[in-house]
Amino acid sequence: MTAASTAENAAASSEVLAAIDMGSNSFHMVVARLVHGEIRTLEKMGEKVQLGAGLDQYNRLTEDAQERALACLGRFAQRLKGMPPEAVQIVGTNALRVARNAHQFMARAEEALGYPVEIIAGREEARLIYLGVSHTLSDDIGRRLVIDIGGGSTEFIIGQRFEPQELESLHMGCVSFRNRYFPDGKITKRQMDKAVTHAEQELLNIRQHYRSVGWQSAVGSSGSIKAIASVLATLKITDGTITLAAMQELRKRLVDMGKTEKLGDLGVRSDRQSIFPAGFAILMGAFQSLGIKDMAFADGALREGLLYDIVGRIQHEDVRERTISALQERYHVDQEHGAAVEETAVAAWRQVADAWALNTPADEEVLRWACRLHEIGLTISHSQYHKHGAYLLRYSDLPGFTQQFQRDLATLVRGHRRKFASAIFEGLDPEDIARLRYLCVLVRLAVLIQHPRNMEPPPAFTLTAHKDKLVLEFPSGWLDDRPLTLADLENERDYLAKQDFVLELNGG
Repeated sequence: MTAASTAENAAASSEVLAAIDMGSNSFHMVVARLVHGEIRTLEKMGEKVQLGAGLDQYNRLTEDAQERALACLGRFAQRLKGMPPEAVQIVGTNALRVARNAHQFMARAEEALGYPVEIIAGREEARLIYLGVSHTLSDDIGRRLVIDIGGGSTEFIIGQRFEPQELESLHMGCVSFRNRYFPDGKITKRQMDKAVTHAEQELLNIRQHYRSVGWQSAVGSSGSIKAIASVLATLKITDGTITLAAMQELRKRLVDMGKTEKLGDLGVRSDRQSIFPAGFAILMGAFQSLGIKDMAFADGALREGLLYDIVGRIQHEDVRERTISALQERYHVDQEHGAAVEETAVAAWRQVADAWALNTPADEEVLRWACRLHEIGLTISHSQYHKHGAYLLRYSDLPGFTQQFQRDLATLVRGHRRKFASAIFEGLDPEDIARLRYLCVLVRLAVLIQHPRNMEPPPAFTLTAHKDKLVLEFPSGWLDDRPLTLADLENERDYLAKQDFVLELNGG
């Protein structure tokens, strides 16, 4: 059964999907039902965890911050019980991107939830935000600018209908700005001016390009922007539409008010009051830098985007497949050869998946995509091309992929040829090394069997897997007719032996 059919069957049996967004300020969960391809929300939960505020001077999450987060996740976990893993997505954003002890926290989070937790890159966060927003808006014609102000980062996206065209994530958020410019709850003209100027400086890198691309409408999708729209309506400055003139008027009132504790008079919730001026400063900087005339608020956000991403995979519209195809085209990968290597590797994987505990959809996916992209580094140089390929996959923005999946993909490409050294797996979580080591062996064997590049279907070989040993048997006479392949496999036996892995060859 393919990974896609596994996901489809799982979701079809339950029809219930869930997404959790572990943001730098708030954690959010949405549970929804899939009805005729459309998402209908059943339940939303959100808590101010302020994970970003729990980063110490060394960018490590404090124990108190982790305990707050785990308590929240424990409450979320009750709602997830019994759901298949394919119907659940849980991601961390900026606070976990920068936390040096993120992996230790994620292990605790996975234990609390019972589901995998992954960290997404800034541009992937931007893509998912746009996906969530675009599904909550009318299907209008023309480009739209979407801004989402988070606790530690702010995403800027220009897109049309359901397709993002420009994606950017800037390292500024309402928690980090609060800590820097409004730590004591005072709102002074000097500090507000500094915060707005800082936001404009961050926007310099994208300002010219975004203004030249342009947009017909602007939409805000975060809690900070929702709170600003609500305050404008409460003060009767506008009907809730955010305009530059309204922002300028609100800026004066905030400075006159002088303290965040007075924001309750404007209807700002107590748990949002301390970060309200910071979120305002970032949005003000965006309005002035990008020349935004007016902005509406939309309810969709990252968690809704995660849900639609799950639906896309179920309905065979996996954005990751498009990303792989785009990489093959961009770097002129030999797709026919990649397909032959993939077919061979999958034939091997099916024989050892149970013995080596590689039987998850993710294992099959990373194996398939690594085979298709194993020669991607050739576009840079033939020498050490496996290392060039690994670098491209590790550090490129790959829509649909989490940071962990990119790391796994890069590891398999890095280790598909030459020395099978322990350095290939440096920096990986110990619990991932055994799995990736086994997958790496399968890719290496498939590449060698297809080394002649004659596009032959894989021979009817058989594999018998043991803990650190693989017995590979070919049909009688197959290797006798292919002395170069035999020489490749004998060299491979020596490479693997240096890492205490036994490859036994049978069949002449």
